[in-house]
Amino acid sequence: MAATKRKRRGGLAVQAKKTKRNEKDAKQPAKLRDMAEEAEEEERDRIPGPVCKGKWKNKERILIFSSRGINFRTRHLMQDLRMLMPHSKADTKMDRKDKLFVINEVCEMKNCNKCIYFEAKKKQDLYMWLSNSPHGPSAKFLVQNIHTLAELKMTGNCLKGSRPLLSFDPAFDELPHYALLKELLIQIFSTPRYHPKSQPFVDHVFTFTILDNRIWFRNFQIIEEDAALVEVGPRFVLNLIKIFQGSFGGPTLYENPHYQSPNMHRRIIRSITAAKYKEKQQVKDAQKMKKKEPKTILPHDPTADVFVIPAEEKPIEIQWVKPEPKVDLKARKKRIYKRQRKMKQKMNSGNAK
Repeated sequence: MAATKRKRRGGLAVQAKKTKRNEKDAKQPAKLRDMAEEAEEEERDRIPGPVCKGKWKNKERILIFSSRGINFRTRHLMQDLRMLMPHSKADTKMDRKDKLFVINEVCEMKNCNKCIYFEAKKKQDLYMWLSNSPHGPSAKFLVQNIHTLAELKMTGNCLKGSRPLLSFDPAFDELPHYALLKELLIQIFSTPRYHPKSQPFVDHVFTFTILDNRIWFRNFQIIEEDAALVEVGPRFVLNLIKIFQGSFGGPTLYENPHYQSPNMHRRIIRSITAAKYKEKQQVKDAQKMKKKEPKTILPHDPTADVFVIPAEEKPIEIQWVKPEPKVDLKARKKRIYKRQRKMKQKMNSGNAK
């Protein structure tokens, strides 16, 4: 009897436990359904973001720094480029005595694969190096007509860290060296997608235009209302010198035949001014020589006096009497005035006594 009771109790206990588990299992899918419905309602009400969260794959990092001896304008330009390019890094100034191959090691230490290096010479000439470190290629430019953000009074403005659009002149696709420069500029100036320091907005345009065998850089803001462009700055002109196969050196791929060095340009200007000064001096010397030369006396032409009418001869008169002196009326008036003053003074002194 006891054994059967135990079995019944055990069976009843097992049955009760099974019913509890079934209730829990029935409640869990109901909760899951409620959670799913709530999530769906939230997704319906939620406004989607401008850019979905993605992975930063294009890990381009740009090292922007300069040599010693740059002026304030170059320093401001370098700071403007760092502000406009969130994927850039900075470094201390490099000594001018060091060779340019050292920059590849600096890029490796900073974990950068592109470089913009400003090289100053004679405290007045500025050169820009664009390089793909460490294998190349690299290009050397002469920077002209620099205008920074602080200098230009522009009405445009853009968000710090936003991604720019790159606009290139159609002439970049016509010649092979311009096509190489286009690819280099795209890799350097374009902000990588999903970069941690970049903003998911596109509100300005970098334009690269070829004119007079030079590359003109401009930065414009895109206005939302009518898609018009307003210049933000900075602006500068790049005069291509050479394109090298390696990074900061190597075999020369292209050399600009239209390039004229600043030293040669200044030399030509000095020679032109010296030529003008020499020409003036030669004119003065010629005038002095003409004055010193004896005058040539031409023979008398008898026909020159044909129409000359002789004047009437007047008799010579000799004055035997000395002429009377002229009367100076001004002096006489002064004397009269002096006499009158003296008389008035005497009369006043007598009345006073």
